[in-house]
Amino acid sequence: MRWMDDFVGLFFPRVCNSCGAVLLRNEEQICTQCLMSLPKTNFHLHLENPVTEIFAGRFPIRAASAYLYFAKAGRVQRMIHQFKYKRNLELGRVMGRMFGNDLHKSQLFSGLDCVIPVPLHWSKQKARGFNQSEIFGKEIATALNIPLFNGVLVREKATETQTRKSRFERWQNVSYVFRVVEPEKIAEKNILLVDDVITTGATIEAAASTILEVPATSISLAFLAIASH
Repeated sequence: MRWMDDFVGLFFPRVCNSCGAVLLRNEEQICTQCLMSLPKTNFHLHLENPVTEIFAGRFPIRAASAYLYFAKAGRVQRMIHQFKYKRNLELGRVMGRMFGNDLHKSQLFSGLDCVIPVPLHWSKQKARGFNQSEIFGKEIATALNIPLFNGVLVREKATETQTRKSRFERWQNVSYVFRVVEPEKIAEKNILLVDDVITTGATIEAAASTILEVPATSISLAFLAIASH
């Protein structure tokens, strides 16, 4: 009932996860003003872009994009923090739907067969309660009208945090941690591998290299955010 929603809103107002302003009734997770000013990269429109440059010479990719730029202590970082660490799963779904709609309009991301989210180790997922890449990856898959294959790629080893590691140390930390458990399910498929934030790309390189060991597979990449320079 609308009056009940309005009453509850007096004491527990819904606020924008980007700027903190009180949301209007027709706004969802992010206010209209912030939606209009989101720092979108538009990388999905360009075959060569800063994401493809990160992986140049490391493994073959068909296309790659990141949805938003983020800056330290900025609005996009706040949104991702709310999603990952404050368990605002609906915010993750909203961002996934918006990103998926953009990818759907791009010829570079046509012909995909499935979405695979970068998995967490079971112990980390148990502690967090969800895998953020799976949450928004489902929405991207729905927008592209293709299935999400969750559980095909597994992370066999719990790795240390990457935050203070050098690029080489990050690669060492994640090498040989992934395994494909149902290779027949993805053989000869064009796969969209999704993760939340792209930094050095060490984790994605390890995951993609494992997938590419399956015959006749190809990889495209999609991330929610990339650091602005």
